[in-house]
Amino acid sequence: MNDANRKTEITKPDDLLQAYANGDRAFNGINLARKSLKGADLKGADMSYGDFSGTNLSQANLRGADLSYATLRGANLTETNLRGAMLIGTDLRTDTLTAATVTDADYDPEETLFPEKFDPQQAGMKSDR
Repeated sequence: MNDANRKTEITKPDDLLQAYANGDRAFNGINLARKSLKGADLKGADMSYGDFSGTNLSQANLRGADLSYATLRGANLTETNLRGAMLIGTDLRTDTLTAATVTDADYDPEETLFPEKFDPQQAGMKSDR
C-alpha cells in the first residue's frame, strides 16, 4: 500500500499506533484532530502537514518527529516530549506548550506559530535560520 492510501485509511489513533508498531513512520497529512494520543510513543514519525487541532498529546513521546507545517492549535501538550522534533511552520498556539519538552526542536522564526509571550530560544529550541 502506498503512503497516500495509508494516510487516508488512518482515521483513528489505534490505527496510527498499529501502523507505527508495524514499522511505518510516514504519516504526513494525517488528520487526527480532536482525538486522544495520550502517552503514545511516535518518536521519529513523519506527521508533517498533519492536523492535530485539539488533540490530546499529553505525555506522548514525539522525540525527533517531523511535525513541520502541522496544526497543533489547541492541542494538549502537557508533559509531551518534543525534544529534537522538526517544528518548521508548525502551528503551536496552545496554552500547554510551556508544559512540553521542546529542547533542541527546530523551528522557523518566520513561519512557526507560538502562543503569545512564548520564547522559543528561552525554551531551548533551535532556529533553522
